[in-house]
Amino acid sequence: MTKKQKRMLVRILITAVMLIALHFIPITGIPQLIAYLAAYLVIGYDILKKAGKGIANGRAFDENFLMALATLGAFGLAIWTKSGDYVEGIAVMLFYQIGELFQSYAVGKSRRNISALMDIRPDYANIEQDGQLTQVDPDEVPVGSIIVVQPGEKVPLDGVIVEGSASLNTSALTGESLPRDVKAGDEIISGCIDMSGVLKIRTTKAFGESTVSKILDLVENASSRKSRSETFISRFAKVYTPAVCIGALALAILVPLGRMLAGADANWTDWIYRALSFLVVSCPCALVISIPLSFFAGIGGASREGILVKGSNYLEALSASKVVVFDKTGTLTQGVFEVTAVHHSPIDEQQLLEYAALAECASSHPISKSLQKAHGREIDRSRVTQIEELSGHGITAKVDGHAVAAGNSKLMEKLGIEYCSCHSVGTIIHMAIDGQYAGHIVISDVVKPHSKEAIAQLKKAGVQKTIMLTGDAKRVADSVAAELGVDEVHSELLPADKVEQVEKLLAAKGKNDMLAFVGDGINDAPVLTRADIGIAMGAMGSDAAIEAADVVLMDDDPLQIAKAIRISRKCIGIVRQNIVFSLIVKFACLALVATGVANMWAAIFADVGVMVLAVLNAIRALKL
Repeated sequence: MTKKQKRMLVRILITAVMLIALHFIPITGIPQLIAYLAAYLVIGYDILKKAGKGIANGRAFDENFLMALATLGAFGLAIWTKSGDYVEGIAVMLFYQIGELFQSYAVGKSRRNISALMDIRPDYANIEQDGQLTQVDPDEVPVGSIIVVQPGEKVPLDGVIVEGSASLNTSALTGESLPRDVKAGDEIISGCIDMSGVLKIRTTKAFGESTVSKILDLVENASSRKSRSETFISRFAKVYTPAVCIGALALAILVPLGRMLAGADANWTDWIYRALSFLVVSCPCALVISIPLSFFAGIGGASREGILVKGSNYLEALSASKVVVFDKTGTLTQGVFEVTAVHHSPIDEQQLLEYAALAECASSHPISKSLQKAHGREIDRSRVTQIEELSGHGITAKVDGHAVAAGNSKLMEKLGIEYCSCHSVGTIIHMAIDGQYAGHIVISDVVKPHSKEAIAQLKKAGVQKTIMLTGDAKRVADSVAAELGVDEVHSELLPADKVEQVEKLLAAKGKNDMLAFVGDGINDAPVLTRADIGIAMGAMGSDAAIEAADVVLMDDDPLQIAKAIRISRKCIGIVRQNIVFSLIVKFACLALVATGVANMWAAIFADVGVMVLAVLNAIRALKL
């Protein structure tokens, strides 16, 4: 419990004890009134204060005004009738505050869930001065500074490791349980936890621009972007509250006057009592509290899974997603070129890769890096001589005295060497050793492990159409789309072409259907902004894409998209349940109170009971 919640609990207990004590203490008249007023002020002074501020600011018709009016009216009625029954007014306020405490605890639990999942805010950064580590505020560290991160500490700022190696716990950022090994030269993002070695990091971003700061900003500001359901509740409350106040006034004045004119007993006391009870039960607490709480819990539940939703409006829109459009490279594929196959080689595959890696050792081209990575051992450049790069063809070199050629089909044709064509999709590196064809190596972008399952899960979740947009060659795009089971593919597109395609898809979709676009690169930012829902890859995605997106997947796993849709639909289902349940019970109780069937005690339990049930239902959104 927070300090505020503990104080409220103490006030509730003190008031309860005072009511029990006053029940047994034989006092009457003014002393009795003063004693009960004291108990009332202990539990209700903050509500009276809020009601007064609301009236002063022109926002009189809220739940605080209703509770203050009803409870003070109950006191006034007891004084007027000289009944000495002040318990009802205090009980109304007491049970209302119990409901508010319960709601506060529920919200706190949602916040703690998010905080625990996103517990990444660094408290300090270590700066080395005169051989001693000094702790400073991360805000005070300028870009380019060298900071020291010790085992067990959070990385406070984005940067590049200049010294040391360590294993990092990235689970708070990505949901990935396996540690990530880093060394000098590696980029590192804030929010990770150093699990082993001491790291010296040169900062590349100020704290306000760092990954951890951006993520926290997303979470903290999520509640400011309200859904249509929340907007409806706000509009409803503005009409509903004055209406019930007018209704209560009519019960208290117009009905007795009507009875007087008809020659019947006005029975002012009874009708004023009904009006006050009507005000108590009319308070729309369940709706006002449970709907935002449901969305907050839904955002918290998504955060638990490593999915950051920037607002409840996006969570609501996500539930109606019927068309999902994907970028290819970095989204459905890893965006990293790897050796995927070796074909037609008369020598050992590993030996062929060694020849290729050595021949390409002087190049910084991604193809060269892929070959060296596949070789997997340190390159001894002393074994390589006479390296010659033939532009648009490939490379020739002497490796251990052997003439090695590595390149495309044009190189083989130039050298007069017969080669075998390859039907695999990707970049083909043909190899020749001492003038003899030695096979070819296939290098291609690797499909992410869960991409195929992600497409299947989306269709299972009710997504009607999956589409892939890419700037890649048609042959490659068609191959990936066929492998994954994507319904439609458009290839060889420029960023502007992607926007154009999305515009066409938006025009063709159903009125209430939503289109989601999933991307990772800076070139995807315009499309992410244009789509109904923009979903960005957060781990490897560009800052521009993350900034433009409405939903961020922290582990870059496309399987999370279907999970995000399921979470959003569960949340919306809970919201609708709370709206229907609250309104049905509320209007039923209003009718019972107005007709005299139910009294103020029933009104209390109806109001608090509905609110508690709605809050309990809202909390379910925390879990998938």
